[in-house]
Amino acid sequence: METADPTPTAGPTPSPAAPTLPALAKDAWQLTADRPRTLLGIAGPPGAGKSMFARALVAEIGEGAAYLPLDGFHLSNDQLERLSLTSRKGSEPSFDVRGYVALLTRVLDDTGHDIYVPDYDRTLHEPVAARHRVPATARLVVTEGNYLACDLPGWREARELMGECWYVGAPAEVRQQRLIERQLAGGRTADGAAAWVATNDGPNGDLVEKSRHRCDRIVSTIGMDMFNYRP
Repeated sequence: METADPTPTAGPTPSPAAPTLPALAKDAWQLTADRPRTLLGIAGPPGAGKSMFARALVAEIGEGAAYLPLDGFHLSNDQLERLSLTSRKGSEPSFDVRGYVALLTRVLDDTGHDIYVPDYDRTLHEPVAARHRVPATARLVVTEGNYLACDLPGWREARELMGECWYVGAPAEVRQQRLIERQLAGGRTADGAAAWVATNDGPNGDLVEKSRHRCDRIVSTIGMDMFNYRP
């Protein structure tokens, strides 16, 4: 029988294993210590997996957590047309950031009542009211969106309200494939999907990546299927 050579070999030190979902949920829950309610922001570029991660985190924590997506603050298609932003839907100016900040402030201040939260409907291609609920019992509210850590008017105020903000990253090729699939599912042709990702999602992602250093933690979505969660 061969025996292992006890002499260490040269080579890079193995990277520590990525945190599991239960470990990340435990870290997130610790943010609620000594306060009635706290916000955890989940930022990152389009297609990084923010929504899946945020929802999985809330599901893992259970009744003490609630979900609040930035996408509910998309401007309606009528408003985008009025502002000549139809071709830049999903870009930073296409969100009602002041309305978002107002809701985050209410979530922190009004802990005695249920609070209803809007979302974005990818079938209607419009924001919809009151799809989600922050119950009075929720102590951790996980909010996710592209621009949460950006050093820009409105977004700075949002960032200041968060106990922490984590950045979800994924390789560019992974994000691009996810984004093209999203556009195809939304009804675009293959050429239309590729063009949208190149001219809209791509620049949006470049802006978001500049905010990475303003986040408290970097989380990779590679291997996220292990979470066994589907929205």
